[in-house]
Amino acid sequence: WILEGRGKSQGGLPAKTQGQGIMKQSGKKTVVIVGASDQPDRKSYMLLQRLRNNPHYEPVLVNPRLKEIDGIPVSSSLAEVSGKPDVISLYLNAKNSQGLEDAIERLKPGNVIFNPGAENPELMGHLYSRGIQVEEACSLVLLSQNAL
Repeated sequence: WILEGRGKSQGGLPAKTQGQGIMKQSGKKTVVIVGASDQPDRKSYMLLQRLRNNPHYEPVLVNPRLKEIDGIPVSSSLAEVSGKPDVISLYLNAKNSQGLEDAIERLKPGNVIFNPGAENPELMGHLYSRGIQVEEACSLVLLSQNAL
């Protein structure tokens, strides 16, 4: 499942149109990283560092085993996240992302990205059927293309 302009959609779902991110009043896009890590070799940690160094993004971190990463507070679950994030970037495998439907729906994100290894067709289909845009992609690549 790929954004329009980057390829065709898969699984019978229409491709997302470009430019649907909603900017907050602060002028920053909020990106919730679910499965955030404090290990520098992890892709979620790399995304955090790149978001921190980009003035257009505000990272929000979720991991039940961590309290903070590099001085940034970490929520233990999506239930602790408030507001309407522009993007939820998932770094959890399908087994660990089961049961997130209600929490994601409550937040009403602009887009949910299933990073490599986090693919979950059941959750993607559920969210899509509720009007939430979903995408299988690498958040790091999207960020490098100014498409996150």
